[in-house]
Amino acid sequence: MKIVADENLAFTEYFFADFAEIQQAAGRTLTHADVKDADALLVRSVTKVNAELVQETKLKFVGSATIGTDHLDIPALEQRDIAWSNAAGCNAQAVAEYVITALLHLKPELIDANDSFTLGIVGLGNVGSRLATMAKLLGWNVIGYDPFVQREHVQQVELEELLKTADAISTHVPLTQTGNHPTYHLINAEALAQMKPEVILINSARGPVVEEAALIADIQQNHRLVVLDVFEHEPEISEQLLNLITLVTPHIAGYSLEGKARGTQMIYDAFCRTFHYPAEKQFETQLPVCEAYFKDRDLKAVLKQYLTQIYDIGRDDATLRGCLKDGKVDQKAFDYLRKTYPLRREWAAHGGPKA
Repeated sequence: MKIVADENLAFTEYFFADFAEIQQAAGRTLTHADVKDADALLVRSVTKVNAELVQETKLKFVGSATIGTDHLDIPALEQRDIAWSNAAGCNAQAVAEYVITALLHLKPELIDANDSFTLGIVGLGNVGSRLATMAKLLGWNVIGYDPFVQREHVQQVELEELLKTADAISTHVPLTQTGNHPTYHLINAEALAQMKPEVILINSARGPVVEEAALIADIQQNHRLVVLDVFEHEPEISEQLLNLITLVTPHIAGYSLEGKARGTQMIYDAFCRTFHYPAEKQFETQLPVCEAYFKDRDLKAVLKQYLTQIYDIGRDDATLRGCLKDGKVDQKAFDYLRKTYPLRREWAAHGGPKA
């Protein structure tokens, strides 16, 4: 058996080496020739798994160690009887912690804001729901919008009310362009106009959820604080956009060691079901022990003292800005940042809470 795997997947050898020869490749530039004789393909969101890629191959399984599936042509896979799996929720905890870290980085005083600060969460799936739980641990007021689910622990409101009343807005939706509630350009000029100028906007979902041109115009007018981990034309990121955004990171919101390992674990489990192998491995056995910052200490006190040690988000901002070349972020440098990213640990690894 042969498996072709994105070179940036975590613990690929640990999970799959017993089953097959593993050929690692750059996910963004994967071609039909790379996968033609493979039995299984393991990818991330940078690989467009479409009919052109999978036609006339030996593929029986495609696993994506990601929450989203917009990069998978599911009808094309199913038409060819290729089993597929994603890893919904694998890095939800990491993204929730990323959002809180970004907010505290921009405004450290929010640690003591309690319910005078309202966080609006657009999308209450795995990530949004966890973020709501974590934000409430800090005493923040939380409101959410999601037309598809009801969460008992979140006060749900219509999108218009959320846009008008929240002090910070964080998006956690899949990228869709059809149906009654498409998310493509969900945050557009009209939505931005409904927000107070001082509202902080965070997008760590999918780049095109926020309309870039409208965002640029809004920042130029309102000087809004904005955090972007994803970009509409990624990996094309202009110097103009970068100079306007308050905090930028190279699509790594979910890049915790636990999140990456959990994602590989989930597609390993699906792989084993597809090929009728026993799933006997657990990612937890591969994780090193961390310093217990949170042990027997108050959550807020620990974050005040150790947040930068737990995750230095300012470093990620600086490294991405350092990739500017000829008026835009260099694509090779962008991909290299992600490939060599020093995976951070989730709060629970330090003895902290998780949703």
